[in-house]
Amino acid sequence: MAAARRADKGEAGDLASARILIVEARFYDDIADALLAGARRVLEAEGVAFDRISVPGSLEVPAAIAMALDAAERKRRPYDGVVALGCVIRGDTIHFDIVAIESARALMNLAVVRNLPVGNGILTVDSEAQAWARARVEEADKGGDAARAALAMVRIKRRLASL
Repeated sequence: MAAARRADKGEAGDLASARILIVEARFYDDIADALLAGARRVLEAEGVAFDRISVPGSLEVPAAIAMALDAAERKRRPYDGVVALGCVIRGDTIHFDIVAIESARALMNLAVVRNLPVGNGILTVDSEAQAWARARVEEADKGGDAARAALAMVRIKRRLASL
């Protein structure tokens, strides 16, 4: 398998004063901890301020993001981007498909409708072993990848705003 390309920090601009929201689904606590560790490491390394909200499961992530965005805008402290973290492991019913597809659809809707940089770190896997292989910082670091994606999109949005 080819290695994933990770955005170069200096590729698209400055992150000064950026505020990021992390919304994490806690359905699988240990996996959520690993995803969060990766995301926090990336954001802290960039010196980016962030807040964190925990929700029960991946279906609740987009709704919590929408609520938090509205609250932050009312306080005139908007978020520049969001990182969505969670894990959906295939089971014996179609519930996996519903959660995987609908959480991704809702995140995409938020990104497009609200012009919002989103890093989607909701894992959709067949087994707990696959989840761990993707969540661990030392392996695939999908939490870190989601944070990097959100930051890359913040940079792009800022660059485009200055054109």
